[in-house]
Formats: sequence, structure tokens, C-alpha cells
Amino acid sequence: EVQLQAFGGGLVQAGESLRLSCAASGFTFDTNGIGWFRQAPGKEREGVSCISKMDGNIYYADSVKGRFTISSDNARNTVYLQMNSLKPEDTAVYYCAADCEYYSGEFYFGFRSGGQGTQVTVSS
Repeated sequence: EVQLQAFGGGLVQAGESLRLSCAASGFTFDTNGIGWFRQAPGKEREGVSCISKMDGNIYYADSVKGRFTISSDNARNTVYLQMNSLKPEDTAVYYCAADCEYYSGEFYFGFRSGGQGTQVTVSS
């Protein structure tokens, strides 16, 4: 059974940092194709970052560029999202993905995405 579980969220003040982790079970992450997205109450899902399955390039949403960094540890089968200089508008539930792509300015998330997210709340 394919499962994804993100953790590491919490309540922080603006300007602080968090590192999110995502563990997979039932399969092994491939560095290409990993990604993160988020969803805030009342808003549509928003792609945050993706390592393209096609070309291995790393993409970030404009809103997080320069502040967030995606990475992975294959030995631990874990994906990370380092989030620095957090802002109140980063408040959302964050989810990871093992199948993501980015083209024409849009993020796309496939079957192996979502699962259990982690809440990030940034106070002003």
C-alpha cells in the first residue's frame, strides 16, 4: 500500500523556520518527481516545489522562491522542505508528492501525492 506522511509542522512566528519531512511506505522515492504542495482553508491547492520527473530541474512557486528548499535523503526514503523566513501567508496544510511535474508554469501532481499532511501556522 502506497502511503505518504508529512510531519514537522507547527506554530511559529513570522520570520522563523521549519523543516518538513515526508516519509513514504510501500515504495521508494525517486529524487526526480518529488514535490510539495499546500492547501489553506478556503483556497485551492497550491504547488510549492517540484523536482521535475522529466528533466530533474527544481521548481518553486514564486511565493516561496528564495525561502524554501526541497531535498531528499534516499537512504532514509524521506523528502524534506526547508522553510525559512516564514510569512503568515505560508499558513496551510502541507503535503508531499512522489509524482510531480512542472511545465508551462504549472505544477502537476500524480497518483502518489497527498496522504497525511502537516499543519503549518505562521503568526504575525
